[in-house]
Amino acid sequence: MKQTFFDAHAHLDFAEFDHDRDALFIEMNTRGIDKVLIPGVSPERWSRQLEIATQYQCYFGLGIHPWFIPSSIDEAITKLEQQINHNLINPLFVAIGECGLDKLRPDFTAQVDLCLKQLLLAKKYHLPVILHAVKCHSELITLLNKTQLTHGGVIHGFYGSVEVAKQYQLLGFKLGIGGLLLNPMAKKLHHVVSELPLETFVIETDSPSMTPLNSPEKRNSPLILPSIIEKIAFLRKKSTVPILEQVNKNTLQLYEL
Repeated sequence: MKQTFFDAHAHLDFAEFDHDRDALFIEMNTRGIDKVLIPGVSPERWSRQLEIATQYQCYFGLGIHPWFIPSSIDEAITKLEQQINHNLINPLFVAIGECGLDKLRPDFTAQVDLCLKQLLLAKKYHLPVILHAVKCHSELITLLNKTQLTHGGVIHGFYGSVEVAKQYQLLGFKLGIGGLLLNPMAKKLHHVVSELPLETFVIETDSPSMTPLNSPEKRNSPLILPSIIEKIAFLRKKSTVPILEQVNKNTLQLYEL
């Protein structure tokens, strides 16, 4: 039976794919990469994102990334809620996000406000949330404890300790594992993937970003998913088939697909 893959986080609507998107989807199909979730990043990009998601039948989330803080957070949140309501009956709409916190970017107080308001929308509409988290796990865990979401979500591009990972687990979150796992120096992530139950993980690429170290390609794509599964299998000393089956199951269950 043909193996199939679900990329739980890929920005295939970005301009980096405009010149060869059709060819990429054909190649993905030949390799069994048949499901993708495209996260939202800003109100200005939602229209193009939804156009691509519809054309290629990709799942999508709606959200505002901490790199794209709007001039008026309240106005942007109003627009987000309008988009949520407009898409509630769309079977491809499955999550709020990408939102979150990033200590490497400015305006952290505004980030917290923006993130909290999106978490509250996720709770209101009973949707999982896709979270960007860079050097801010304690602050993000505080927000999640405060909001007590009903449907959990994914900590995208997770890179933290086993102890932090377990805190997210208790809050109902999966950990997004991507190309960083292929970096020989990513020992902390290797340890997390080796130690925690397989039910904890989903696989993702963050395409076109987070290209694996030493990759001949500058642009990342979902085509690296088989390599991520092979690395998880190597770290856990298991075969790839049950690992792929479990992470696919995790993603499908999280988004109720």
